[in-house]
Amino acid sequence: MEINLILKIAAVGVMVSVICQILKHSGRDEHAFFVSLAGMLLVLFWLLPYISQLFETIQKMFGL
Repeated sequence: MEINLILKIAAVGVMVSVICQILKHSGRDEHAFFVSLAGMLLVLFWLLPYISQLFETIQKMFGL
């Protein structure tokens, strides 16, 4: 895994947590939930190729 990807994931995590705290303190809990959901989905889409590669490697290892 590239260090670039790890830094991007960390940056998204920090930004999402700050935005969620601001939204929660202003009484917009629903918006905070959607921001955290969007951040999680963004990171998941970034990790999807690596997860796919992991499953392919496991299948090759066990000969499935």
